[in-house]
Amino acid sequence: MTAPDSSALAAHRTEIDRIDRELLELLSERAGHAHAIGQLKGGTAAYRPEREAQILRRVSQENPGPLPEDAVQYIFRAIISACLALERRLRVAYLGPPGTFSHAALERHFGDLPDASPETSIDEVFRAVESGRADYAVVPVENSTEGAVGRTLDLMPQSTLKVCGEIELRVQQNLLSRAGDLAAIKCVYSHPQSFAQCQDWLLRHLPEAKRLPVASNAEAARLAAAEPAAAAIAGENAAVIYGLEVLVPHLEDEPNNTTRFWILGAQDVAPSGRDKTSLVLSAPNRPGAVYHLLEPFARNGVSMTRLESRPAKAGIWEYLFYVDVEGHEQDAGVRKALEELRQATAYVKVLGSYPAAGKLK
Repeated sequence: MTAPDSSALAAHRTEIDRIDRELLELLSERAGHAHAIGQLKGGTAAYRPEREAQILRRVSQENPGPLPEDAVQYIFRAIISACLALERRLRVAYLGPPGTFSHAALERHFGDLPDASPETSIDEVFRAVESGRADYAVVPVENSTEGAVGRTLDLMPQSTLKVCGEIELRVQQNLLSRAGDLAAIKCVYSHPQSFAQCQDWLLRHLPEAKRLPVASNAEAARLAAAEPAAAAIAGENAAVIYGLEVLVPHLEDEPNNTTRFWILGAQDVAPSGRDKTSLVLSAPNRPGAVYHLLEPFARNGVSMTRLESRPAKAGIWEYLFYVDVEGHEQDAGVRKALEELRQATAYVKVLGSYPAAGKLK
């Protein structure tokens, strides 16, 4: 093999050093402007989801390569997070303990600079923000394989929190254990949704193992770490945190298994140019009721992306309907549809308008 040209290598490395110095100067200049904006805004919200979404879309569109879009977005998210921390270090609550998919979603969106606050239940995640202990919450809302996360939906009608953003996370389930061999595993801990997402694999490979549901996948990993004959279904982060081996990777029955998370906060979010609006509705139990709920969207050219029903808990066979539509509530079509809905039904609550999630990573 021919030895590399040392003079050519030196020339490239000299250029990289020069570019690194320029990058550092530009980063410092950017941070200075971000800090000045924070001072001008005073006490208003430092985190602006619509502005962040616009920046990430712009750099993706203008990316000349050779770095892929995922890498460019990762770098700019880190820059945005670091500049945001100059104004104020955010506190973000999530379903803990560390190592859950909610934790992974939080780090995907906010980076590792915020103070991440692990909570013991989705109810406690809501309460952390409602009480002021946290600025924002990251909560799961639906999974592409198993559907809605009911507890998140059930809490939204009574909560004062608003949806400020969404995160879509590819969920790769792994069998974690200290056992070293499938034959030694007597029980498996995991969240019920993860069991459901891996049920075919479990039936084929661990039909005799007890399935023990717990509050989170990270809790499953913590418990499995203390039992030599136990395993957990969880993410790779949990294996690192709790000292477990990834015995079998990618157990999920559906290879494109994806979970959608909401970012909840106290603020309204301005239009970003590509948004969603989430709302909850009720309708009387009579023929055509659901049709009349949805008709205003069609009449005003608004595309509906999701419809979910949940028991209203106010009466037997009464339901609430959770709807996601394309567009911001300030957009003409969405605004007109909402006006018509408020005239047609007794209960309409906009849960939030927020930037639609970008391309899945």
